[in-house]
Amino acid sequence: MARNLLILKWRGFLTAKRFLKDFHGIKMSSVQLARIFSVVEYGNLRFLILDCPTKDNLSSYLKELQARNVVDVVRVCQPTYDKNYFIQNGIQVHDYYFKDGGTPPDDTLDSFLKLCRERFGTFTKDNVDPTGHIIAVHCVAGLGRAPVLVAIALIEAGLTPLDAVDYVRRRRRGAF
Repeated sequence: MARNLLILKWRGFLTAKRFLKDFHGIKMSSVQLARIFSVVEYGNLRFLILDCPTKDNLSSYLKELQARNVVDVVRVCQPTYDKNYFIQNGIQVHDYYFKDGGTPPDDTLDSFLKLCRERFGTFTKDNVDPTGHIIAVHCVAGLGRAPVLVAIALIEAGLTPLDAVDYVRRRRRGAF
């Protein structure tokens, strides 16, 4: 029994090691990216929280974003890739930088919520977005700034602040 448990742990370690090697070595499969992407849906709001793409893995991210019907990427960290790559492939990139661990400035919040209303219409827990569009939001690790913006949209849709944080945390482990 102990030997079997040791073998399972070792296989898990090797899988994680291969995943990290592939992630930092450019080549990534959709299954691996699915572990990095977290879907947050509430009513008519649909978001994808992710970590920051780099120039080395940008094509893998693009394929996954297109497969998920992402129309906008909100970047809240310093640029690590040329946004024209996404733009040339039909995905708009919006730069709403704010400091990690900080509060989003009012103009950032206004711009983000305006984008959400343009894509999803009135915030409601009852509507379903007929377009199926998703807004992807990323910071460096997808654990701080990106979840904050998504939680704010959920609060605007009617969740209490604590419920919005809990809702995001259930879909994005380690958020906040």
